Amino acid sequence: MARVRYGARDEAEIAASREKSSKLPDIWSTGVVALWETDPDVVAAVLPPPLKPAGRPLVRAAISKVELPGYPLGAGSVAVAARHDGVEGWYPLVMPMTHERALTGGREVFGEPKKLGEVTVERDGLVVRAALARHGIAFVEVRGAVDRVLPLPEPTRKTDFYFKFLPAVDGSGFDGDPVLVHCVRNEKVRRLEHVTGDVVLRESMFDPVADLPVRRLVEITIGEKTTDQQGRVVERVSAQALLPYIHQRYDDPLQILDGPPEGSL
Repeated sequence: MARVRYGARDEAEIAASREKSSKLPDIWSTGVVALWETDPDVVAAVLPPPLKPAGRPLVRAAISKVELPGYPLGAGSVAVAARHDGVEGWYPLVMPMTHERALTGGREVFGEPKKLGEVTVERDGLVVRAALARHGIAFVEVRGAVDRVLPLPEPTRKTDFYFKFLPAVDGSGFDGDPVLVHCVRNEKVRRLEHVTGDVVLRESMFDPVADLPVRRLVEITIGEKTTDQQGRVVERVSAQALLPYIHQRYDDPLQILDGPPEGSL
């Protein structure tokens, strides 16, 4: 009988897939990172417990393009500085991806708030433009010009905080207690330049990052970097405490109750 591709894979095939994924070479991306200070009360308002605001009310927009062979990928995030149990890190509010493959793994494995979107990173000589867009709105745009080369930083470890959960089948909350994930990234940089420019935040009902106004622009850079990541569950969190923030994950919170019309299957 011909192989049935929806059929079960044997242990050798599963082990081979794991070994292949563990031996991926360094993948370098070209990206623009903008960092700014916003209103402290805004940062506090978007952080689900047990996350707390960091010492400075920082927002980071990271916009990158990865030239994977035959599979170019655009990836971005808008995150606020946060702290948990003595660990300093970032809490991403939205992470646009240009392909479903990058979206699915991040959401299902780590609990990342990824959504399909448009990612633009352009450079013409010294002029730089980067943007994140969804539903026809470039809700974050970074623009400027390179003015100097920056010294390369040492390899660093950075932590992102995610909440992993499954909405309940009956719409009453969650199926099981949500968990808080610490995702640690080891980052290496091989090129880094400073950009003089500005950050434009446009109104979007789906991605309301305009609520995080630029009070003081700290820095804009463009560079090439590679990262790996490992996640771990650090604690189970209160479903009741997290539920008021569930709308952060969806364009319309009611879509978690969407299903096929009766009789359509």
